[in-house]
Amino acid sequence: MKYIDVILPLPLEGLFTYAVPDTLSESVGFGIRVLVPLGKSKTYVALVARVHNEKPDFDCKEIINVLDAEPVLLEKQYRLWQWVADYYMSPIGDVYKAALPSGLKGEDAYRPKTETYVSLAPQFRNEQALHLMLDSLRRATKQQSMLLDFLALSHWDSLEGDTPADEVTEVSRDELLNSSHGTIQAIKALADKGVLQLYEQEVGRLNMTGVYDPTNIKRLNATQQEAYNSILFQMLRKNVVLLHGVTSSGKTEIYIHLIQKALEEKKQVLYLMPEIALTVQMMDRLRRVFEPRLGIYHSKYSDAERVEIWRKQLSKNPYDVILGARSAVFLPFQRLGLVIIDEEHETSFKQQDPAPRYHARSAAIVLASMYNAKTLLGTATPSMESYHNATTDKYGLVTLMTRYKDIQLPEITVVDIKDLQRRKMMTGPYSPALLAAVRKALASGEQAIIFQNRRGFTPMIECKTCGWVPKCKNCDVSLTFHKNMNVLSCHYCGYTYRVPDVCPCCESKEIRGVGLGTEKVEDTLMQIFPDARVARMDLDTTRTRAAYERIINDFSARRTNLLIGTQMVTKGLDFDHVSVVGILNADSMLNMPDFRAYEHAFMLMAQVSGRAGRKGKRGQVFLQTKNPQLPLIRQVVENDFEGLYRELCEERAAFHYPPFYRLIYLYMKHRDNAVVESASIYMASVLRQWFGNRVLGPDKPAVARVKDLHIRKMMLKLEQGIDLSAVRKYLRLAQQQIAADKRFATVTMFFDVDPL
Repeated sequence: MKYIDVILPLPLEGLFTYAVPDTLSESVGFGIRVLVPLGKSKTYVALVARVHNEKPDFDCKEIINVLDAEPVLLEKQYRLWQWVADYYMSPIGDVYKAALPSGLKGEDAYRPKTETYVSLAPQFRNEQALHLMLDSLRRATKQQSMLLDFLALSHWDSLEGDTPADEVTEVSRDELLNSSHGTIQAIKALADKGVLQLYEQEVGRLNMTGVYDPTNIKRLNATQQEAYNSILFQMLRKNVVLLHGVTSSGKTEIYIHLIQKALEEKKQVLYLMPEIALTVQMMDRLRRVFEPRLGIYHSKYSDAERVEIWRKQLSKNPYDVILGARSAVFLPFQRLGLVIIDEEHETSFKQQDPAPRYHARSAAIVLASMYNAKTLLGTATPSMESYHNATTDKYGLVTLMTRYKDIQLPEITVVDIKDLQRRKMMTGPYSPALLAAVRKALASGEQAIIFQNRRGFTPMIECKTCGWVPKCKNCDVSLTFHKNMNVLSCHYCGYTYRVPDVCPCCESKEIRGVGLGTEKVEDTLMQIFPDARVARMDLDTTRTRAAYERIINDFSARRTNLLIGTQMVTKGLDFDHVSVVGILNADSMLNMPDFRAYEHAFMLMAQVSGRAGRKGKRGQVFLQTKNPQLPLIRQVVENDFEGLYRELCEERAAFHYPPFYRLIYLYMKHRDNAVVESASIYMASVLRQWFGNRVLGPDKPAVARVKDLHIRKMMLKLEQGIDLSAVRKYLRLAQQQIAADKRFATVTMFFDVDPL
């Protein structure tokens, strides 16, 4: 009888052995999905990792069925899974869950996804009828507001007689709800009145249209050509090359030329970007050249589409270029030749929760090495680790310090808001200079971006009389006020709390918001600039793929001219007419309890500054801070990455931090604070027997309770050159020792390797 070792989509270590009935023995093979029983009644879709004839020394169950005629997993993919599981100390089952689309993990075949769309009924597609309907809804304010939002999103509000001045676009029901913060009932009421029509549309289908047209590739200028040649030369001796190019230096055009060269050599390309928002613009640029050889892969695409892309990559005619976020690193590749990791410094490449807590940059470099492919890391603000690898000759290094068409870097004006507040010259969080510059830009037909790295209306509310602050019942954090929904919300567990009319402690009505979020910035700027066309880009406004695209496309087309956002707006977006950028509060980034705070603050400020003045003229940046004398502020103004790197290297070498030491965090969680406290103290004592003073903690993290689980954290600082495989072995032994102790059997424990 044949036997197979399989991977189960569960957070379990190792492989599981099943017997194969003779009737199915010819159908099983590596990478084939099989339906297997587990326990008394459950079944799972497992992946075959090994076929053999070695009868185990226990009675093993038989598989139920074989689900594929051809493998859905390639050998090199499986090797990457094994590396991720081993290096990041995560069960292989967690890697399986993260890598495969949901449609390939279920027992039933995936079904193409449909989405409900909203359209304007034909009888209201003229200006007069529409005005009459809006007038009739004066008392139904929710319906009227919903209809107005729909008209703005779809551009039916541009009607002149029977003809819309702007091109009408389709609007999904989810997008309308997300934009309007209204209810399904309001949409249904408008549909019942015959104003709106609802229809189902299949989404997530692969785009196979277009023509591959390399003539659309722009010629490189002299500086770009020199960098391109240097990259090719460096790749002769190094597998990984870092391209350090200032914002708007034309790195993307170099990427396109490198992709074209790889395609001419019959190789595939993986192009990774940190944020889904970035793929919107990059998709348009790459499609002009490489469509239909381009596939897009990220979590905002429907599962049906992701399944189809996965299967296409296994076919005889796969996409030659894949553009995607971090999960694209797990796609099947048959002849990978080049990996491009754009904005390589971005923390979004690191998966936080759930496991596996992998870094897509590291995984992509390992994947490329398995195919003998080359990797290019590109950024204006390199991570400390990558820059250290480049300066120590582990990676090749190419610099590009001239902006495209010799446009100057933006002029950065440092604004001392502490002094302005003392002199009562601030308008809320805005300095006079920033407001004047935004007003001038909007009046001259240009655009502005305001950066505030916190969403919501205010980070918390407080009773002015007694100091009461509402806290999450499940987590040790204050609740964030969201004005549009009129709720207090926890950004860790999602718990919501009604905004009280009076303080529950002292019954005072003096309850006020404290701090500033993007929602409040949007609210106040709409009052200051009533004629501005304002858009907000944060997690709350970009929950759907269409919402991402709408915000970016509207700003690119100048349908909006004032964009407010969190760090989403810093990440390589290219807008031609932005002349002013405002950074409202640099200090909020500098005061984080994290050894990477200055590095991340420099990156965010340098990146958002780079959005200004990208075509035709020099941009202006207003950096508001209460500490203008800080060296980091000067380094941002002068774009002095080298100075920052030297300073941070001295600090990190002295205090044993990356890139000179490796870090592993160990987290323990339990509902009982005393249990997790005892378990963490015991764990630390076990680890110190092997690692000595390399172990720090246990301590409470900044947020020490999340979803009713109390948390303890330990840190291992490991010098370069230490045997990491031995380290992982001892950590797993310690983990097993704790799990075997009945007092701590219910304690959850996990590792975060190379944390950010």
